[in-house]
Amino acid sequence: MALTLIIGNKNYSSWSFRPWIAMKVAGIAFDEVVISLSAEDFKPRLLKVSGTGKVPTLVDGQGSEQINIWESLAILEYLAEKFPAAKLWPADPAARAHARAISSEMHAGFVPLRRACPMNMWRPVKTRELAADVVANVQRIDAMWTDCRTRFGAGGPFLFGTFCAADAMYAPVVARFHTYGIEVGVAARAYMAAVMALPAWAGWKAAALQEPWVLAEDEVDWPTVLRV
Repeated sequence: MALTLIIGNKNYSSWSFRPWIAMKVAGIAFDEVVISLSAEDFKPRLLKVSGTGKVPTLVDGQGSEQINIWESLAILEYLAEKFPAAKLWPADPAARAHARAISSEMHAGFVPLRRACPMNMWRPVKTRELAADVVANVQRIDAMWTDCRTRFGAGGPFLFGTFCAADAMYAPVVARFHTYGIEVGVAARAYMAAVMALPAWAGWKAAALQEPWVLAEDEVDWPTVLRV
């Protein structure tokens, strides 16, 4: 059955970026449908396949056998089950449990960082003054990345050595830290460089820079469609 990933603007949609980069790095074939976050029919189109009316949504198959999966983390779990050879989670049980824990933490948390530093591939790299709660988010992520690299990263440059679902969950954070010139430690900085060196990263960014949509904050109900 063919896979279709429905996503929002590549410039802004951090949640769409997560399953997209995971599938690209893993070599999982799929078609993509991009719907501008400002499109008048955005939510009606998404509600046909997503219980929340948000991006991303993965559609597997068609007709009576069609399966619809929304929420980035749920999509990654579905793909890990459907394509075990892709090794989207670490093989070691301890590493796998840790990868799932930090992925869930990303899915549910770090709201101050998201609101203060939204993903924007167009934005020139420039620092921004950060509130205390945003700094706390940054410090937690820096410590988390450093810990993963120290404990589990011997097999490669990513959090658990080779690229996995946890790296996909944090790829938009890498973009945020880079875009807003956020300082992190040596290990975290090296990890960011590895993620940004991926061909999939370059492909996403190149497409983002060619999109015709430039959205102002008052053009979109961001918490509804994007979850900031």
